[in-house]
Amino acid sequence: MKSLFKITLLVGLALSVTSCFDSKSPNYQFFPNMYQSVGYETYAESEAFNGKNQLQGQTAQEPPTGTIKRGFEIYEYENTTAGYDLAKANLISPIDSISEKEATKGKDLYVIYCSICHGEQGNGKGKLVEREKFLGVPSYADRPITEGSVFHVITYGLNAMGSHANQLSQHERWLVTDYVLQLKSKL
Repeated sequence: MKSLFKITLLVGLALSVTSCFDSKSPNYQFFPNMYQSVGYETYAESEAFNGKNQLQGQTAQEPPTGTIKRGFEIYEYENTTAGYDLAKANLISPIDSISEKEATKGKDLYVIYCSICHGEQGNGKGKLVEREKFLGVPSYADRPITEGSVFHVITYGLNAMGSHANQLSQHERWLVTDYVLQLKSKL
């Protein structure tokens, strides 16, 4: 009799425990966002950045007006022909003296970014010109260039040459400018 009571109690307990289980919806969800996460679309607009709670409608996706990023140095000349002429006439290097280490760095940067088109001697006979991928790359000997004009062209680009302002800092662009002028004096 005792064993029948124990078996009945065990079966009843097992039925009561399994009767509450539903595999399609768990009983308690302590962290529901982990079970059913909110699906966000990549690069979609978000209500978090709608500007309603921000001062003067400023959103977190745009920098505040009038600010510049850390380490950025302002270049006053415009990307126009007039800006090029002004830079050619007036712009001079802020670097007083270039050490041997910086001169080597300027040469290395020139080899990386410029020699593929302009050639290692600055004669306009780089690898891409020899393979006829680009034609009409000028030799430094043929052009009346100054520190300002070289720096301006490296910063903004000219004709088929693109800007190198994103690859080179302002100091590095001045080092490359110095090396270009050294190449011009050798030609």
